[in-house]
Amino acid sequence: MAIKSDRWIREHALKGMIEPFSEKQVRDGVVSYGLSSYGYDLRVSDEFRIFTNVNSAIVDPKHFDERSFVEVHAESVLVPPNSFALARSVEYFRIPRDVLTICVGKSTYARCGIIVNVTPFEPEWEGFVTLEISNTTPLPARVYANEGLCQILFFQSDEVCEISYADRKGKYQKQQGIVLPKL
Repeated sequence: MAIKSDRWIREHALKGMIEPFSEKQVRDGVVSYGLSSYGYDLRVSDEFRIFTNVNSAIVDPKHFDERSFVEVHAESVLVPPNSFALARSVEYFRIPRDVLTICVGKSTYARCGIIVNVTPFEPEWEGFVTLEISNTTPLPARVYANEGLCQILFFQSDEVCEISYADRKGKYQKQQGIVLPKL
């Protein structure tokens, strides 16, 4: 497996792998996003779900209670201290059959105690990305919509996988909004 460069990402993005696609890194006055040397910095949309304890719900992946979250649509959001939020990407991804991605947080947010977790995009997965955002600090932390949040690294195999995410009819295939845990 080899990590893919900006040239490879641009070529595949222009064929529909990433929509909308920013061919260069946008940086002026924003947390950067767009194409980088060996990855793509995706943007977080203005759609967030922030954990709340107002309803005393229990977080259970087998029986997830939607009352665990407060839904927010805003240009920025405050993630409470030692708390968690879900969001979605601005970009829609279509991953080729011979590619796997890994997501890493951006240093701008990491240096503020914001940790981003995204599971790998498997071969032939497609959809908007559900982003997991943790505030590890004892202070409220601001996240800006329509700006960069994390970087996607693309790894291409030297052979095509036998069974892709689409072949398995994966439960998160073609997700449109923030998708909560499913069994």
